[in-house]
Amino acid sequence: MTLLFSPLTLRSRTFRNRLWVSPMCMYSAVEGVPQSWHRTHLAQFASGGAGLIVAEATAVTPEGRISPRDTGLWTDEQRDVWAEIVSDIHARGGMIGIQLAHAGRKASTWWPWAEEQGSVPADQGGWQTVAPSAVPFEGFAPTEALDAAGIDRIVAGFADATRRAVDAGFDALEVHGAHGYLLHQFLSPLSNVRSDEYGGSLQNRARLLLRIVETVREIAGPDLPVLVRLSATDYAEGGFVPEEAAEVGRWAIEHGADLVDVSSGGTIAHPKVQLRPGYQVPFAEIVRAGGRVPTGAVGLITSAAQAEEVLASGAADAVFAGREWLRDPHFALRAAHELGAEVDWPPQYLRARWR
Repeated sequence: MTLLFSPLTLRSRTFRNRLWVSPMCMYSAVEGVPQSWHRTHLAQFASGGAGLIVAEATAVTPEGRISPRDTGLWTDEQRDVWAEIVSDIHARGGMIGIQLAHAGRKASTWWPWAEEQGSVPADQGGWQTVAPSAVPFEGFAPTEALDAAGIDRIVAGFADATRRAVDAGFDALEVHGAHGYLLHQFLSPLSNVRSDEYGGSLQNRARLLLRIVETVREIAGPDLPVLVRLSATDYAEGGFVPEEAAEVGRWAIEHGADLVDVSSGGTIAHPKVQLRPGYQVPFAEIVRAGGRVPTGAVGLITSAAQAEEVLASGAADAVFAGREWLRDPHFALRAAHELGAEVDWPPQYLRARWR
């Protein structure tokens, strides 16, 4: 038995292995509704043996979308299409979660392959963005600071989206507090210069995230796993740091989360990052040890042996991968083959199991 292919139980869900699919935006939705692309894209990972598939950053309000092509969960139509996708995943023996998100000051942007870049103008379908403070992201349109009523509306948006996610049958929920989006914007001193109860101290900067985690847990009930994705560092002087992420991770667990999915960056436009295999794994280890919480590690993890070593080292309890799943939607089956792990294969693929 390998660590990578040992099951992991969070609350009422037991995931068949610890090689999971990171949420990855497809920028292919229409009015927040997932399309046939999403259905095929996500279902293939279940056939490929993923332990958990986390669907892309899904906006809890229209204004929370990163781009006009992002998926959403603010309407029943969106919920119903997501439910069909969940059913597809379950039919293939997989489990699926969804990342609930609000992009804050990084909303209303063009999708990556658009001819234009930066913020989408209002006359082309863009909208006014909101943030903890009126500090725009470099190169993006001005943003507005949220007042108390606006913050309450954000919490209500997460609550409504959680209800729809539960109704759609998702196996896990992830609160997106990373990559420079709204909840990370509150956590980082670089984007949060408020002087009220949501700014200043780490406890104040984490207040909105923890309110939302508590709300999601209350609505999800006692059985459904809740994950929180954090960026452990801003890669900038005066920004959010791993030791703070460990503390916030511990608070998140105390407020009802079950695992911290540790990533990095997103607050500044041009961070100096030394990309290398597993470059974010040390952050997961710091959060796991410092916060004494279960973690997921991510970041250029591309092989079975590498993923196994992440778990063996004690850095994390699960391994997320992104690009490698895009290159090979059957990454888990290949990894099991390479490690000699006994796993269930789809009967249609059995001929490839050993030879």
